[in-house]
Amino acid sequence: MPQLTVSHTTVYRYRRPVSFGEHRLMFRPRDSHDLRLVDASLRISPQAQVRWMHDVFSNSIAIASFATQAEELRFESHIQLEHFGLRDPDFVIEPYAQTYPFSYATEEIADLGRLVERDDADPDRKVDNWVKSFQYGGGPILTQELLERINSAIHDQFVYAQRYAIGTQSPAETLTLGSGTCRDLAMLMMGAVRAMGLAARFVSGYLYDPALDSTLAGGGTAGTPGGEVRGAGDTHAWVQVYLPGAGWVEFDPTNGLVGGANLIRVAVVREPFQALPVQGSYLGAAEDFIDMDVEVSVTRG
Repeated sequence: MPQLTVSHTTVYRYRRPVSFGEHRLMFRPRDSHDLRLVDASLRISPQAQVRWMHDVFSNSIAIASFATQAEELRFESHIQLEHFGLRDPDFVIEPYAQTYPFSYATEEIADLGRLVERDDADPDRKVDNWVKSFQYGGGPILTQELLERINSAIHDQFVYAQRYAIGTQSPAETLTLGSGTCRDLAMLMMGAVRAMGLAARFVSGYLYDPALDSTLAGGGTAGTPGGEVRGAGDTHAWVQVYLPGAGWVEFDPTNGLVGGANLIRVAVVREPFQALPVQGSYLGAAEDFIDMDVEVSVTRG
């Protein structure tokens, strides 16, 4: 089982000392059968009073409160964990759900309902038509095969582009543009899955690229391009799909990967706006804000 270290630093800079409102931080993964948290630390400057809570999805949230002004606001999170994720697993799906279309069992529908609902505007049904193109005539198809086709198509057909502006493109917008960030591509996958009548969740966290280990060992910096993995050196986003018998299955459309081999979950939510790593405010003029830097590294050991 590989042991991984995650370092995540976010820095905000201002032209003069400003006051800060409460900040909501999502840095800490949850322990699970495929992820064991070994150590975690959080450093904040200026000094803050921190309290912890679980949100409505049971994600671990730190709430930071500040009493002093500063020209710089810095969050440094360091995590060590043991990771047991599988790559391209052959899921054990219940017989009735192995072929699509299928319906969830009655006892599961009440809990999955909001995760099947589609909130994105798509008056021209672009997403529905795009999903139907993978069914080759609309007849029954193996569920896992259909999901893997969609996941691979997003990786192969859409351009990955970094964008630090707040917000996520709708699935229809990403189809039109043909490009997007990891969160946009995850949103497209989630929209496609929900168009199929299946439950999907948005996941935010970190991505491990083994090629970056050698880069860092050679004196490079976090975020230096490694291998073919897209989205390393930053926070990452992907999707979970609920398959009866297999449970919540990880799909990373940015990289065309299935399973959680290189994925470190931090936040699992219904919609992307609920998974912001840092969310808060400052008291001052708009022009007081200079810039923001984010550095993420995920290394072995």
